[in-house]
Amino acid sequence: MKAIKPWRPERNEKYELATVGSVGVKLYRRARQTLLGETRWIFEVVDNSQGKRRLRSFSDLATARGEARRIAEQVATGKTTAASMSNAEAAAFGRAAELLRPTGISLELAAATVAKAFEILGGDRLIEAATFLQEHGAGKITPRTVAEVVEELWQAKEARGKSARYIGDLRARLRKFAKAHPQRGINNVTTADVQAYLDSLKSVACTVRTIRARLFALFAFAEARGYIRKRCNPVLDTERISANGDGAIEIYTPKEIAALLAGAPENFVPVLALGAFAGLRTAEIQRLEWQDIDLAGGFIHIGAEMAKTRTRRLVPIVANLARWLTPYAKQRGAVWKGTENHLGEARTATVAKSGVAWKHNALRHSFCSYRLAAVQSAAQVALEAGNSPAMVFRHYREIVKPTDAAAWFAVSPEAPANVLPMPKEAAI
Repeated sequence: MKAIKPWRPERNEKYELATVGSVGVKLYRRARQTLLGETRWIFEVVDNSQGKRRLRSFSDLATARGEARRIAEQVATGKTTAASMSNAEAAAFGRAAELLRPTGISLELAAATVAKAFEILGGDRLIEAATFLQEHGAGKITPRTVAEVVEELWQAKEARGKSARYIGDLRARLRKFAKAHPQRGINNVTTADVQAYLDSLKSVACTVRTIRARLFALFAFAEARGYIRKRCNPVLDTERISANGDGAIEIYTPKEIAALLAGAPENFVPVLALGAFAGLRTAEIQRLEWQDIDLAGGFIHIGAEMAKTRTRRLVPIVANLARWLTPYAKQRGAVWKGTENHLGEARTATVAKSGVAWKHNALRHSFCSYRLAAVQSAAQVALEAGNSPAMVFRHYREIVKPTDAAAWFAVSPEAPANVLPMPKEAAI
């Protein structure tokens, strides 16, 4: 039998120290009285491995020293938790390690990951989150910046034969969005980002609504090509913009339209007249050719490819519109031969010369308002303007009086200031 070293307290203190590296565990020898009044020695090991001071008693010095040494080693190597495991806890540890073996992830890393996911998700929703990512194409995203996808989108639309006006508008609006998010991955753009951008726009509601639609098209394009997760278009949950904004419909008075026509450059007069007296949309006028205007037959032919609603319609040429268009009867090609920028310049010049402020979409709003007052039929105005009767009735009814309508449709090159004409309503 191996001899037990005698008790040797350090520096005359009443404990012995078991050391491993910088870790030391104290071992005390203490006297205890038995029931018979005899004295016996016990050995107590100080165990701080679980964060609390515990004394573990032994009657045998060798056993006590072995325990002190074991505790010191565990503390020094970070194994104190394992040392305190119950049998059930040790079994659970083993099963967890076995489950993780195919993944190659350590139990410690797995625990840290679960803890962080719990914190982010606000509860035990890790499987739910993983299922969501799987359904939405996680791990299959092709990285692209916003700017890259914008360029890819308009080029794809151009290749499919979209009009130059549409391409120009799409490109201009989306490039501004890309500029606001330089080098930003399109997959990292959130609903909050898009909403903040829309909120920052200093434009009328109709324009913001158009921009929102362009952004939706951008992210739908990205989703179809795997640049963002499936069913994660960030525009979808942004605030929907009313088609009419929050303000009232703005229209011109007969005197204002007369002033605008008098101050307009020669090539811009037909654009104003077609908007004011036929209710054509600006985009429709830009696609219109002189051959579509049948002055002799009294109708303007709006093809499905020109119309916003993609529906063909015939718009009657009222008497005063015919007078505005007659000087251009021999023209050929596009009604408006300039670019979008040229159109803006013509508007600016007209406003400057006439002294009448430009009102957004007011030419068409004016036509619908005065035409409804003149013919008293929402269905007829809707057919001519390419709208629904419900929309015409809801937005244009009772805005102007029939006498105002007569004045509007009497404005002509011969009598631009004529706002109170003799009755000629049959010509309308």
